[in-house]
Amino acid sequence: MPELPEVETVRRGLELQVVGFEIARVEVLRARAIASPPLPELFCSALEGCRVKAWLRRGKYLMAQLERDNSDGGYWGVHLRMTGQFLWMSQPQEPCRHTRVRFWNLQEQELRFVDTRSFGEMWWVPPGERPETVITGLQKLGPEPFSPAFNPTYLAERLAGSKRPIKTALLDQGLVAGVGNIYADESLFMSRISPHIPCNRLRPPQLERLHAAVVEVLTTSIGAGGTTFSDFRDLTGTNGNYGHAAWVYRRSGEPCRVCGSPIQRDKLSGRSSHWCPNCQGG
Repeated sequence: MPELPEVETVRRGLELQVVGFEIARVEVLRARAIASPPLPELFCSALEGCRVKAWLRRGKYLMAQLERDNSDGGYWGVHLRMTGQFLWMSQPQEPCRHTRVRFWNLQEQELRFVDTRSFGEMWWVPPGERPETVITGLQKLGPEPFSPAFNPTYLAERLAGSKRPIKTALLDQGLVAGVGNIYADESLFMSRISPHIPCNRLRPPQLERLHAAVVEVLTTSIGAGGTTFSDFRDLTGTNGNYGHAAWVYRRSGEPCRVCGSPIQRDKLSGRSSHWCPNCQGG
């Protein structure tokens, strides 16, 4: 599933290509791609005639600010889930069988939503309503990793009473928005913390290192355009370069880039974890 760096890469691509996009026509090819309104026809009519003012991101959610006749047009929300991707078509092209929703402007240029696994979702938030009232998953998100609210003190307060492994906690979007399996593994390696250690055993210096590592890993991956490890693609169909520089993720059995010890892989809360038993302790 795309994580924060991949979603932010998509947001930046949409910001460059699609801001000012006047939605002349919408076609929904798979009804389950539309989470709200309940009928795809209502989604189409709500967006047709709107202009995209800006693209925002909250955690792994994307939201386009819409304008209709110089007035508030509401929001168009998107979650890519596991395999959703946007493609920009400057020239007409037949859709592939995984195309779910199509958007055209007056020049017949197309923004196409393709989703192999069909878990991606879209919402229309009516004017005057807050996005979280319609996109209810937004209500459950913790702070953004780059925000002042996400800091070592916050981590200490949130993790103090928890006995769950720190890797499991990092995957909780209510703790910090946007971090998933890849960047949790990478952050724990960079902070020299075992993924198995219970949260309530972490000490202030470890939490300071963890906070710094999360911010650094995400910043680095955004700069690389995301990772090669998932089905993620940007608007041109290209995936990112971060995977070539990964410290531990999907490197089980390979030598640690720091100490040479074989990278280990096991399961925590049903998710694969990759770690160096030497650099990250027991």
